[in-house]
Amino acid sequence: MNMEQPLLELRDVTKVFKIGGGLGLVGRRLIRAVDRVSFAIPGESPIITALVGESGSGKSTIARLILGLLEPTSGVILYKGRDVRSWLKSDRVMYRREVQVIFQDPYSTYNPFYRVERVLHMVIKKFGLASSEREGRDLIMESMRTIGLRPEDLLGRYPHQLSGGERQRLMLARILLIKPKLVVADEPVSMIDVSLRSIFLENLLDLKGRLKMSCLYITHDLNIAHYVADRMIVLCLGNIVEMGEAKSVVGEALHPYTRLLVRSIPIPDPRRRWKGRLQVEDITFRGFQAEQGCVFSNRCPHAMPVCKEETPPLIEARPGHKAACFLYR
Repeated sequence: MNMEQPLLELRDVTKVFKIGGGLGLVGRRLIRAVDRVSFAIPGESPIITALVGESGSGKSTIARLILGLLEPTSGVILYKGRDVRSWLKSDRVMYRREVQVIFQDPYSTYNPFYRVERVLHMVIKKFGLASSEREGRDLIMESMRTIGLRPEDLLGRYPHQLSGGERQRLMLARILLIKPKLVVADEPVSMIDVSLRSIFLENLLDLKGRLKMSCLYITHDLNIAHYVADRMIVLCLGNIVEMGEAKSVVGEALHPYTRLLVRSIPIPDPRRRWKGRLQVEDITFRGFQAEQGCVFSNRCPHAMPVCKEETPPLIEARPGHKAACFLYR
């Protein structure tokens, strides 16, 4: 791969879902889950890019598009300069080895009828990682110990006998065996006990350096994104509204939507009480999303007439820090 060529690149990717209406067209609605999204993960050095946004912002749809579980309505997704659809047609096994995923639910990844080590034995067999059963078992035990798991305590157990944190960290041992170039982690700690999240994140950061592995880390939690990521992309209703270095996006947010997300981060100070009241709005998808112009204009305190009429482009307001907002035009 050319060192200047992105490892992963999305070019004007759009995904539209048709909802309702039965077999006919009457009553069908079109939901634009991802709208002309473009970004790249560089190939010259390992990097963790956080994809941040509320539920329904299109994060998981983007993950499924990258993995080939969905096809884009328009636009193209390139891995090492080649269309993902082409990879999956002619080099599926290679693509699956180089692009791995960690899903949100650590339990649904496993078949409850099999012992947990089956997920590790399967990748050794599928990708030919060992020449004998004994070598395969040694690889499994080594990968588990590297992650900080005790093989003697976990091997031979069933998924329900492990905690959520143990199940997810076993997925990291699987990653260590496969040694991919890119990992798509879709909310991997949201169902793990808070006390164990930092262990998982430290393991992930260790694998980044150990394997020279990049990661697209999908989350709604800006605290986690700020801790683990080098760069951050903020999604609002399928549109990129801000992108830049993680510290800059959280510390000096440009877009009004990002500022709203940052203000919602709880302050970790037990001496300070929550004095405000949570305002719950009964708002539909159509009510939230403007029909034209900026997707956030219906709720933006700085909305101008142009925001209702035109879609703002990503503007570089600071070096390496972009926002899709007419405030910076």
